[in-house]
Amino acid sequence: MKLTDFTMDFFSLKGQTALVTGGNSGLGRAFSVALAEAGADVFIASLAEDDGTTKELIESKGSRMEFMQVNITEEGAAKRTVEQCIETMGSLDIVVNSAGMNKVAGFDEFGREKWDPLIQVNLTAAFEVSHEAAKTMIPKKRGKIINICSVFSFHGGSGSPAYAASKHGVAGLTKAYCDELAGYNIQVNGIAPGYYATELTQETRNNPETNQKVLDHTPANRWGEPLDLMGAVVFLASRASDYVNGHILAVDGGYLVR
Repeated sequence: MKLTDFTMDFFSLKGQTALVTGGNSGLGRAFSVALAEAGADVFIASLAEDDGTTKELIESKGSRMEFMQVNITEEGAAKRTVEQCIETMGSLDIVVNSAGMNKVAGFDEFGREKWDPLIQVNLTAAFEVSHEAAKTMIPKKRGKIINICSVFSFHGGSGSPAYAASKHGVAGLTKAYCDELAGYNIQVNGIAPGYYATELTQETRNNPETNQKVLDHTPANRWGEPLDLMGAVVFLASRASDYVNGHILAVDGGYLVR
């Protein structure tokens, strides 16, 4: 290709369908709306009920949204979700594994009852959805899988060993599936958010001590906003990133440099 072949159409997702797990709340909603803004239709699979807010946002972009309420950790749920997406939307081109959770407790209180569900949602579900989606992408020799990692994919997490372990695992899965699937023209990448102003971090932000601790560790000196992630997911879902594979893109205000 020549340099003059590049246009902003490389970022367009028109005619494509994206499956976003956990895509109707929090950062998942930002990913869903961003993909719709770029032209993709969006199929959201989530345990949380759909209150219509995400659908309204997506349809305002001129894109279609369909919703499936599902516990993605149940046996066979990933397969049913991928099949329902293709049956309802007609195709599956992009996957964003955004469903996630966290639990914080002291060392003595953090046992298997907290560990198991977190690993199942954050890591096992991402593996199963990616596995089922890839089986449909391989014959087409085209697809994008985007895993939501974390800055905790790179360092420890006091009070939440399962979260740190699961996010290290998601980063490893991203690299392993790049190795497996790159030959089929399927790109598997990750996004590692830093600290974001969402409902899940409200308690941390309300505490002056913990809020300042985050700001002191973030060169940008502010919390991230969901808007800060929207360009990253469009890039990794688009043709513009066809030679980006196995990469974890930190969108963290510089958090990892300190």
